[in-house]
Amino acid sequence: MVNETITMQRALAALISNQDLTREEARTIMGIIMNGEATGAQIGSVVTALRMKGETKDEITGFAEAMRAHSNHVLTEQQGLLDTCGTGGSGIHKFNISTASAIIASAGGVRVAKHGNRAMSGKSGSADVLEALGVTITLSAEQAASCLESIGICFMFAQLYHPSLKYAASPRREIGIRTIFNMLGPLTNPAGADRQLLGLYDRSRTSTVAEVLGELGLKRAMVVSSHDGLDEISISSPTQISELQYGRVRTYEITPEDLGLPVHSLAEIIGGEADVNASIIRRIFSGEEREAYRNIVLANAGACMYVGGSVASLREGVEAAAAIIDSGKAAAKLEQLIDTTGVLVHVS
Repeated sequence: MVNETITMQRALAALISNQDLTREEARTIMGIIMNGEATGAQIGSVVTALRMKGETKDEITGFAEAMRAHSNHVLTEQQGLLDTCGTGGSGIHKFNISTASAIIASAGGVRVAKHGNRAMSGKSGSADVLEALGVTITLSAEQAASCLESIGICFMFAQLYHPSLKYAASPRREIGIRTIFNMLGPLTNPAGADRQLLGLYDRSRTSTVAEVLGELGLKRAMVVSSHDGLDEISISSPTQISELQYGRVRTYEITPEDLGLPVHSLAEIIGGEADVNASIIRRIFSGEEREAYRNIVLANAGACMYVGGSVASLREGVEAAAAIIDSGKAAAKLEQLIDTTGVLVHVS
């Protein structure tokens, strides 16, 4: 424990002197945290100093590698496997866009291993809304693998797959600011997904995070952050995208018009508590909702289809997502997920 304390103190001294940690140093620091060998004061100080200095690609990668090493893993074929999630932290109480998009992508034939948690900054996290929809979210690693194999989609509740994060929970809550931990959840998919649509609250970091995904072995990904503050592709403003394709990252912007979608106000995609958001998703899937709620899901589901490799462009992805909803396949996939997760837990 003495050595760990010295290591944490040295890292903190370096960070407050504006020195970057190496990837190995970052991995070591996170390993100490995940092993429960760091005090709350040390954890809070290190992540705050990192935030103030600005986290580098190597620091984020090292932290993510250590967190992955301490996670429970879903054993499955990782090729062509997609995750969709955002970092949160936008302060905009939108409904669960990435969760709806994941279900649509799965209904379109993309294998999806959705990773998520309860709400941290919003009113409803992916775990909350899926539970409100009737999905059983407490699948073990073996059950999640079976679900994915059976119906092409599973949900992995982050609290069950990252038990070592309990050591950082209290310091995170007490300091109450966004830190590197906000970025780590989307970087630590328990099934090792090699494709991802990742929403980021900080537009200045999209390229860095895309490069981190490449370092972690992902083949294709889009890191998205809109000009109006969403960690989603927006239908109210341009969205910055850093796209990873087999080791290369390019950054560009798209508008709703580029996707063939109308522009809506940000107020039109606001959600609420889990039951409200569940109702929005059901209305989208039933075809009852045809305006902003549907259109922002089309934008993001289309990106899922594109990253998943089933379409050649984002605009084609939007068209495919619309067809999936209108055919009833998205609604059917949701019911399939509800039924399968319920059976898996009941049988066990």
